[in-house]
Amino acid sequence: MTSTFIKPMHPEGRKFVAIFAAITLVLFLIADVLGWIGVGATIWCYYFFRDPERVTPKGDNLVISPADGIVSLIEPAVPPAELGMADTPLTRVSVFMNVFNCHVNRAPVAGEITAIAYRPGKFLNASLDKASVDNERNSLRIQMSDGRDIAVVQIAGLVARRIVCFTKAGAMTQAGQRFGLIRFGSRVDVYLPEGVTPRVSIGQTMVAGETVLAELS
Repeated sequence: MTSTFIKPMHPEGRKFVAIFAAITLVLFLIADVLGWIGVGATIWCYYFFRDPERVTPKGDNLVISPADGIVSLIEPAVPPAELGMADTPLTRVSVFMNVFNCHVNRAPVAGEITAIAYRPGKFLNASLDKASVDNERNSLRIQMSDGRDIAVVQIAGLVARRIVCFTKAGAMTQAGQRFGLIRFGSRVDVYLPEGVTPRVSIGQTMVAGETVLAELS
């Protein structure tokens, strides 16, 4: 029961929980009811930055979801130009994360991170299609052992104001390995290699590091 409700917290969240807790103490000095509201907000903040262990399915031909949330879009789109990939449209699967989802992002496949590109932008609702083009984003290009590339794009949302990336270009990653985090509501896009069809549907709930998003031919 304890492991069900109490999850490890990512280090990125410690200072935010501390700030929420300090504000809560001040609120208790003003009024008990405000203090208890602060307690609820502090618990939510801790829960937002939770970082549970995940069991990633084994298989070199599997593409795993990089984010918790709901599949909001599946459509052809050109990967971000800053990654240096071809301008041929690829199937893009977008996973929208609300403020109650776990926001630690995980690599969808194993391979070498050949490029990382950050681009500032707007903070539109991340569930909108144009958020992929207009919003602040951080893009990763991962080359698999067979030479094919997958692009993963962290997109800031209406509430999000900070994209965090834990890795760097040239690093090797494993499927399901943590590579970043987005603070508060946001979205992650995956651009599948040409000819690969998603195994998920719009509206489906995804679990980062566990749900199979696609199978490589």
